[in-house]
Amino acid sequence: MTYILQVNSPVDNSIYAERLYASEADISEALSNGIRAQSQWQETNLKYRKAICLRAVENLLEKQSELAEEISWQMGRPVRYTPGEIKGFAERAQAMIAIAEQKLAGISLPEKAGFTRYIERIPLGLVFSIVPWNYPYLTAVNSVIPAIMAGNAVIMKPSSQTPLTAERIGEAFDNAGLPKGVYQHLLLNYESASKIIQSDQVNYITFTGSVSGGHMVEQSAAGRFVDVGLELGGKDPAYVRSDADLEFTIENLVDGVYFNSGQSCCGIERIYVHNELYNEFVDGFINKVKAYKLGNPLEQDTTLGPMVSNNAAETVRRHIMDAIDRGAKACIDVNRFPADQQRGAYLAPQVLLKELC
Repeated sequence: MTYILQVNSPVDNSIYAERLYASEADISEALSNGIRAQSQWQETNLKYRKAICLRAVENLLEKQSELAEEISWQMGRPVRYTPGEIKGFAERAQAMIAIAEQKLAGISLPEKAGFTRYIERIPLGLVFSIVPWNYPYLTAVNSVIPAIMAGNAVIMKPSSQTPLTAERIGEAFDNAGLPKGVYQHLLLNYESASKIIQSDQVNYITFTGSVSGGHMVEQSAAGRFVDVGLELGGKDPAYVRSDADLEFTIENLVDGVYFNSGQSCCGIERIYVHNELYNEFVDGFINKVKAYKLGNPLEQDTTLGPMVSNNAAETVRRHIMDAIDRGAKACIDVNRFPADQQRGAYLAPQVLLKELC
């Protein structure tokens, strides 16, 4: 049975895209194609790989505005910011491509009588890359570009919330002349992704996402003795010292808390402030938050878009109410943000105070 993926846009709760999940036959074919393509790709020289990857990056940059709008529709970040993710993809890719020759070079070791000693870097084989929805291009680039530059083939699993990003990366590589099978993408549920992780045809797994997702990856890979790279969500604090530049600190911490509607693995979730700056910091922080415009992310003057889904926003609302029930003080009147009154994925920013004794 073939299942259909529907992308519900947080912008207006419409179905933005529909795609088919990969079948068992699709998965089997992708694994075989990846192995076959990789065996030939690893024989290419670094100059050739570099040229193709740079052309792919340029292809993405040429469609920056189009891709930025797609990101906004799929996960809700304001379109005034989403072009920056495509630019960030390009900057990271270009930096990694530039250092590839140095990083992939062999290493000669000191001479020892009767031995020729050296370290040679060889491709791993087939890389399975699991990419999240919150920064779908900026996280994909961290595994896809270095893997391909090193002579590996890649199967990328995009988030079911942002599947079009994997297609656009594929189109960019196709137009750049990358041989078929070196980069592939599959839409997978957890069960299918787990089966790929367990397959002895896969030589490396990289995952960016939640801690619970990381547990799934580790459990699926258990017993295979295969390398797994995990970048998981955090619980990040900030501390404001007594000698902090207050204006600079407030501006950057507000951004660190609310950028991407707070949906970032390194987003600031709690702040500790030195007594000497506390009142002034809190006043400045609240005023900065009140300046946000919550609304349709496709409008250029919107500075805070919806969360990725209604469920995500409701989860945060429950956390806020729980904190208030436990004694926290809510400092933002949500009536300042009319879009919040629609409920759904549009969530007003909030500042909660809890003074420590």
